Amino acid sequence: MKRLLVALAAVAGLLAAGCFSVQRTAPKPGVTSVGPKPVVLPGHLVGNVLVVEDKWDKFGPYHFVVDTGSSVTLVSPDIASRYKAPGSPPLDEPPVRVRSADGGYTLLHPVTLRRLQLGDARFVYVPALIYDCAELSAQFGVRIDGILGFPLFRNAALTLDYPNERIVLRATVPDDGLPGEAIPFNNGDKIPLIAVTLGDREFAALIDSGSAAAIDINPAGLAPAFAYGPVAGPVVSTLAGDRTPKVGRLSGVLRFGSFDVPQPVAQLTDELSSLGGGILCHFTITFDPRHNVVIFQHDPADVLAVPPLRGTGLSFRRTPAYWKVAGVLPGSPGAAQGVRAGDLVSRINGEAVAGWDPQRYERLVASAGQITFTFINGASESTKAIGVSALVP
Repeated sequence: MKRLLVALAAVAGLLAAGCFSVQRTAPKPGVTSVGPKPVVLPGHLVGNVLVVEDKWDKFGPYHFVVDTGSSVTLVSPDIASRYKAPGSPPLDEPPVRVRSADGGYTLLHPVTLRRLQLGDARFVYVPALIYDCAELSAQFGVRIDGILGFPLFRNAALTLDYPNERIVLRATVPDDGLPGEAIPFNNGDKIPLIAVTLGDREFAALIDSGSAAAIDINPAGLAPAFAYGPVAGPVVSTLAGDRTPKVGRLSGVLRFGSFDVPQPVAQLTDELSSLGGGILCHFTITFDPRHNVVIFQHDPADVLAVPPLRGTGLSFRRTPAYWKVAGVLPGSPGAAQGVRAGDLVSRINGEAVAGWDPQRYERLVASAGQITFTFINGASESTKAIGVSALVP
């Protein structure tokens, strides 16, 4: 478990999410109750990350990021105060030390929730950490109320149906099984690690639904060859601060089970290698902890390919009134136009940024040859037409 959460990328969308780790034994899930019928919950994809929606009380609907790469569940202060269980740690108890992707640390307060509900699936006495999701909400374009880590689902069968943008919860996988190919994740902690090969090298990779990247790869011991790069990538914001990862297109074929992904775009990491939403979005994936397998269902007509990483070279932090430039990639179209970190954008193609949610901006970056940004200069505004190019072809 390695990092959390938002990559403020000017490439397809404004985020690339991940997971994070806590320097203690992974918490055990509370009591899980899923009825005899599958529980189906709608969701939507933001930058290849699945956000699920549910309303179980008058304060909803709630929106949660489902992050199988996270070792804990995070909830907003509102949910923590509303559903704090009797005997839950008081807020003045020493907080938990949390490590983020850049190796830094932050502190979050623990809480035990008396219940958390997803449709007719009920989780009680859920260990969690309290996290202010305001910035994350701004990046997703919808209020985010928490991040659901993998331990929450260890007593249920979780299906992430990316093509249909939904999740399905079952008490267990039916005796006659589910369609798809089962790949084992046989380890004592029931962490969703599967065997992956790149060329003639085999390594373990975490299935990380909280990441928008195709693959994060730790090069130690692998010495991966690149068809392009690696070069500096979009800024990634973690719990402990920003970082700029290296990204490139691998020259080999990535294989897991019988599935081949030729020359995927990869981010380099010092943490555990992982498969993210850039690859997972092609599948319906079921985690079956009872049998220690992950079932991958794939439409053969859907080509397993990772497109070029396109963008202007600008990374942003979003607010309803303006987008703040968080980073500018050297040599990118944005850098050529003299944009600097800290500049404020009020309009995109003449329209106020409030009208641009992440999905709409993703579509623009995927198709446009250039984007016109309006920058705030004191009391006045100025525009710059910035080209969109393949940052990683």
